[in-house]
Amino acid sequence: MKLDPVSLRLFVAVMETGAIARAAEREHIAPSAASRRLAELEARLKVGLFERSNRGIEPTHAAYALLHLARGVLNDLDGIAAQMRDFGAGLRGQVRLAANISAITQFLPDDLARFLVQHPQVDVRLQELISSAVARAVAENAADIGILSAEHHGGDLAARLTLLPYREDELVLVVPAGHALARRRQVRLADALGHDLIGMHPGSAIHQLLQRGAADAGQPLRLRMQVTGYDALCLMVAAGLGVGVMPRVSAALYRQQLAIRTIALDEPWARRRLALCVRSIAALPPVARELVEHLQGGQGQNSEPNQPPDQ
Repeated sequence: MKLDPVSLRLFVAVMETGAIARAAEREHIAPSAASRRLAELEARLKVGLFERSNRGIEPTHAAYALLHLARGVLNDLDGIAAQMRDFGAGLRGQVRLAANISAITQFLPDDLARFLVQHPQVDVRLQELISSAVARAVAENAADIGILSAEHHGGDLAARLTLLPYREDELVLVVPAGHALARRRQVRLADALGHDLIGMHPGSAIHQLLQRGAADAGQPLRLRMQVTGYDALCLMVAAGLGVGVMPRVSAALYRQQLAIRTIALDEPWARRRLALCVRSIAALPPVARELVEHLQGGQGQNSEPNQPPDQ
């Protein structure tokens, strides 16, 4: 049984617009031809997709199931066309990369810059997501490669992913320059829990670590606010609104411009492993495998560049 992509696009348009006439107009096809194509699609699939009445059409359960499958097929076809256009323009290929903010702010700028110097004909499309969303994007083929916190990689999705070592980072406590903890060289999380916290957004790996650490310490997590980026966290800390936890290298980007200090966290979870994740190395396109090998090759360098001490 062969399915026509034109009919699948028309079906998706009907589902999205709610009417055959509007879908036909969007797809530049006559309404009568659209109705005929839909009927042929139902005949080929041997299932009714719409309940028809004088009030219009109503999708069946089968239609909603087909909608998910049809979008996946059409996205794959669009991806093939886009990559072939890229080859025609002289590009060797495209890689879809999803990464958490820790990887993006600490390691990826240098890693990607070096890769693209070596492979100028490759197009790397980078999307920032939290670790659990990175895992889902890779598992569902919305990304070729992911970079995430190895300890927070999607739970039930773990069986569908292959993890590879990437880098290590260190979480530190960030406090205002004049804070009561600012002169300490090392603290436990319990020392910070008595103060208002500027947290990362719900679902992030750091937020989960703080929740677990507070529970282990038997203290409440006093979240004054939650932000989506390390820049916002540092600005709020510098304004005296609370203290926060973030990677040391990321904090160093703001420490010279803002009145903040970083303090080592004496916690076993403060040192984290960042991992690459793929569905299967063997199934990766050649250009994506090249990027994986390049990113793994960066492990020989210092995971955390030397940073000047707090002053």
